[in-house]
Amino acid sequence: MRDTLELLAPARDAEVGIEAVNHGADAVYIGGPAFGARDKAGNSLADIERLVRHAHRWHARIFVTLNTILRDDELEDARRLAWDVWRAGADALIVQDMGLLELDLPPIQLHASTQTDIRTPEKARFLQDAGFSQLVLARELTLAEIRAVAAAAPRATLEFFVHGALCVAYSGQCWISHAHTGRSANRGSCSQECRLPYTVTDAEGRIVAHDKHVLSLKDNDQGANLHALADAGVRSFKIEGRYKDMGTVKNVTAHYRQLLDRVLEDRPALRAAASGRCRYGFTPDPARSFNRGATDYFVNGRQSDIGAFDTPKHAGVEVGHVTRVGRDHFDVSLHEAGAALNNGDALTWWDLQGELQGVPVNVATQLGGRAWRVMPNATIEALKDLRRDAVISRNRDMAWDRLLEKKSAERLIAVDLRWSATADGFALELVDADGHRARATVVQPHQPPKDAARNEATLRENLARLGGTIFEARRVELAAPWFVPASVANALRREAVAALDAARAAALKPLPRAEPLEPPAPYPEDTLSYLANVHNAQAAAFYARHGVKLVEAAYESHERTDEVSLMITRHCVRWSLSLCPKQAKGVIGVQGTVRAEPLTLVSGGDRLTLRFDCKPCEMHVVGRIRKSVLREAKAQPMSFYRTRPAARA
Repeated sequence: MRDTLELLAPARDAEVGIEAVNHGADAVYIGGPAFGARDKAGNSLADIERLVRHAHRWHARIFVTLNTILRDDELEDARRLAWDVWRAGADALIVQDMGLLELDLPPIQLHASTQTDIRTPEKARFLQDAGFSQLVLARELTLAEIRAVAAAAPRATLEFFVHGALCVAYSGQCWISHAHTGRSANRGSCSQECRLPYTVTDAEGRIVAHDKHVLSLKDNDQGANLHALADAGVRSFKIEGRYKDMGTVKNVTAHYRQLLDRVLEDRPALRAAASGRCRYGFTPDPARSFNRGATDYFVNGRQSDIGAFDTPKHAGVEVGHVTRVGRDHFDVSLHEAGAALNNGDALTWWDLQGELQGVPVNVATQLGGRAWRVMPNATIEALKDLRRDAVISRNRDMAWDRLLEKKSAERLIAVDLRWSATADGFALELVDADGHRARATVVQPHQPPKDAARNEATLRENLARLGGTIFEARRVELAAPWFVPASVANALRREAVAALDAARAAALKPLPRAEPLEPPAPYPEDTLSYLANVHNAQAAAFYARHGVKLVEAAYESHERTDEVSLMITRHCVRWSLSLCPKQAKGVIGVQGTVRAEPLTLVSGGDRLTLRFDCKPCEMHVVGRIRKSVLREAKAQPMSFYRTRPAARA
């Protein structure tokens, strides 16, 4: 992987994964039947095997997520699942729980999930030395921090999220969902408490922000930073989205395929991790898929505009403005000549309080030029603050959706063909762009052609006819001037293509499993708190084997019922609201009066405290687990690791 760049796309199911490969993914990550960090995106072993067969034709890889923390009573099922997905042909497992490394696993490559919270060179070096081949870095890292990790873990491939939704917390460092609902983000069932509106109050109870989504972030977009990320050491460029629909995965994968191809053109020492070049039947545009606005987060340092505080919804792409509001319709002037509205589109606007409003289009009628009349799927009275000159955006475009429902890409591998004569017939040799070779021969009398020029043109056309395969002819060399019936040429071409497919399959080797160091590498710390997410005895044994003396149980064990950090994040509400002491430095009359005192978040009956650790520039969201969650957990007998023995009933 040192000289390759990998575009890694998500798949909710096998069909989405197949289209991700068709649209340029070098690898796809997908959930198996259980234990994936998206509990509603599981897939059968048969579907994984079908996706593997498709992907491997281009030498693209399939990674299966087995990245929840596991209870003791789940370990055996997880071990069997690891063997099952390996037998199905999967190339790697994405893992969070270190207890799996204590089990009898198949010889499959292991990748450290972003849930393992890889923020430091020391953590990255340890995971490399423990046997992980690929490390999914924390999304919060800067370019300098990525370079430091690359230097510390030179044997591991670095993977980094370049697009999609952002968890506000360091991955694996959020327990708000579990504390409030019993649904653990570490076990694939996040309730997304971070997307709720909160009222923010200061230490004196004054309202700082009212009903704002202050923990909700814009979506990640590293499109402008790919060259810099590659130079920093990233080799796998990951798109978020195992819940995303087919159209979104097609669109975003195609977009980043084009961007990465430009990086490869500018970096001749690097190459794509899989084969083939893509052609698209549409112009990729991530802005047209669901998004909350774009940010490159911390890659280029702390930014002030990373929050999607007004709404966690998709506002859409601005298309025009309202010119008139009638009794049962409203008229819109579109910005672009030739643009159109469609029946079934969804339009949005911002009301006078700054809240996003929207309505589906029942009927759209062109009035002439850029003017359109919209009959909404609601009464005009129900459309809050829809008014003349209101800016209109579109967050569902039916014409776009219909375009992406069709076949929208083909991925082909260039191949050179050489036709020659043998002693008793002819031979066709194929060499693909990766250097794989295949040869087919046929016994056929040598006959001079009646029309040499026409014979050559026909033969060349028949040999280059590779439709229905994954290949396209780059060059056709004819070294035999004899007449050949079209049926013979076509049969030999099909035989040679089948042989080339077989040669490519034979050349694809399993990804190697990294060997852990012996004696075991020491963990960077000798004490672990609940932050380490240790939920089974095998994980505790793993850390003990690596020199850790005290291993506290995971938050999901419910040993911690006091106020604790339920989220640790690099996002800072004070910074985003221009209340950070560092921002006040040098401001006359302000310096020294702004302090990093705690703030309070209020949503419904829940109160959370924001505490600010200014030295590492981090924010802790502090709270306690609901009693209802504890009562419900007690009613469900489960077996998991505890720091101390459970109290007897």
